[in-house]
Amino acid sequence: MLLTSLLLTLLSVVAAVPASRVLGRDAGWVLAAPLLAAAGVLIAAWTGDVRTEHHPWIPAVGVDLDLRLNGLALVFAMIVLVIGAAILAYSSRYLSRDRTESRPGSFYLLMTAFAASMLLLVLADNIVVLFVAWEFTSFTSFFLIGRSGDHARDPAIRTLLVTVGGGLALLAAVALMAVRTGTASLSGVLASDVWSEAGFTTTVAVLLAVAAFTKSAQFPFQAWLPDSMVAISPVSAYLHAAAMVKAGIFLLLVFSPVLAGNPVWSALLIGSGLITALLGAVSAIRRHDLKGLLAYSTMSQLGLLVTAIGIGTPVALTAAIVHTVAHALFKSALFMLIGVVDHEAGTRDLRELAARHVRMPVTGTAIAVAALSMAGIPPLFGFISKEGLVEAALGTPGPAWLPVLVTAGIALTSVFTVAYSGRLVLGALGLWGPSPDGAAHSWPTGREDEVHEAPATFWGVPVLAAAAGVALGLLPGVLDTPVSYAAEAASGAEVHAHLALWHGVNTALLVSAAIIVLGLLLVALRRPVERVASHAALPFSALDAVDEVRHRLIGVGAVVSRASGTLAPRPHLLIPTSSSPPWSWGSSPWPVSPRSRICPPSSASPRAGTTGCWSSWWVPA
Repeated sequence: MLLTSLLLTLLSVVAAVPASRVLGRDAGWVLAAPLLAAAGVLIAAWTGDVRTEHHPWIPAVGVDLDLRLNGLALVFAMIVLVIGAAILAYSSRYLSRDRTESRPGSFYLLMTAFAASMLLLVLADNIVVLFVAWEFTSFTSFFLIGRSGDHARDPAIRTLLVTVGGGLALLAAVALMAVRTGTASLSGVLASDVWSEAGFTTTVAVLLAVAAFTKSAQFPFQAWLPDSMVAISPVSAYLHAAAMVKAGIFLLLVFSPVLAGNPVWSALLIGSGLITALLGAVSAIRRHDLKGLLAYSTMSQLGLLVTAIGIGTPVALTAAIVHTVAHALFKSALFMLIGVVDHEAGTRDLRELAARHVRMPVTGTAIAVAALSMAGIPPLFGFISKEGLVEAALGTPGPAWLPVLVTAGIALTSVFTVAYSGRLVLGALGLWGPSPDGAAHSWPTGREDEVHEAPATFWGVPVLAAAAGVALGLLPGVLDTPVSYAAEAASGAEVHAHLALWHGVNTALLVSAAIIVLGLLLVALRRPVERVASHAALPFSALDAVDEVRHRLIGVGAVVSRASGTLAPRPHLLIPTSSSPPWSWGSSPWPVSPRSRICPPSSASPRAGTTGCWSSWWVPA
């Protein structure tokens, strides 16, 4: 059953180019069907118990296509498949009718390949397979960003540099775990008793944290996410809001049963998460490009998730899973809806939209609903997930000051979340007002003054995603069972989640109420807040740091290539023939094949052995 779901997803990959040649942009409707079918197969396969499948792949090195479906994998698989199908359908109207301009074949091929890679990642029960899928998501993201035009070349390279760098950290962790535990099975690694060894556990914790931080855009690797917004809206909605950035969150949750409570793990996740959450929220308030605002808000919300995972208690891990679902819904909806506005108005700049007559009642209402969920306003699902994060922060284990610090950090971030959510709604509806400096913002001559509503086939999919936030807010109990199973997989303890709008008057509710009041106050005082935020820029850019690393790597490569970039055999033979390692002077430490010896090593001095016998007799059999 699990392999069947993968094969169905691969079917959409195989069919992407032929379907695009026949149907053009409308191929998105057809390609969404296998993803929905794969989701149905996984739901049918889920019985409440962990389901595993073994499929031989490379048995000689212990790498098999082992698949595992538990509660955590099911939740993330639904995000990948259902939201992926929705965005493919949305793309059928977002892409241009001009096939040469939109190139639907390459777009759908890369999008479906990404979906298949993500599904393999969340179902993998082999750490080598997990790593391979992890890298595939990085490369598909690189190509999807890069296909957006010449202006996307540098952002695509920077994104690849950061995410592949994190992939090297994951590779090191995979190698350590496989060697130390003696198995490549993810289930076997998690069940091993090696996690009681402090040195091994701390080393792996750091490597996994670095890998997750690069993929989920956490400080100090956060710069690539806003930079990647040069990609078109469907790419941003899927990869950089709902799925790819969740790969890092998934990795952290998978290893939480063995790493939660580790001091280094907790310090890294809570520290980086809070810094990223606050940095992203403050940066979002300064954006005039609505898509840029959403990029920084995504970074901020991911910081809240990482912080909750760092807290590590069952309550915190449950809250992280609930907020993961809520975030996937409201953020994918917002990216798609802002894409509708951009498509119809020709701009995403809230200053230019303020000078237009925006007449988009359905799209505007959906943006308001999704943004209110992001802000944590009842009775939307985002309120339930945000209250869960506050409750988790209040129960942070450690010294007495730590729960206060974590709660204050999450609360302050949430206040800014309300503020930038209001900025998003007012900006998208053209209600932001004139620029505080009085500057005029114009658009190309001949453009109509009014911005009219898009066809229902365009806004229908994101409206459904926004409506899901309302439905789950009013009836959150429908997620009690899947969230409980997912939290049990992440915490290693029995969890009975009870999601509800009302849990009585408690500290978490009072903090949530204060967040909403202060956030709305910042919306009312948006002009002074905007002026203050405009002067809050850091004196340096994280993108500059990434470019500096990139240029230094290129410089190192140039030095190496000068020494080795020649077709002349003499420089290449110089190193292996000019000297011999100390272990070649006596007996070989490796098994030696008698047939590989041209002359006996005993008959050759070390120097003679390098010219006559060295290259043949030392080679392992």
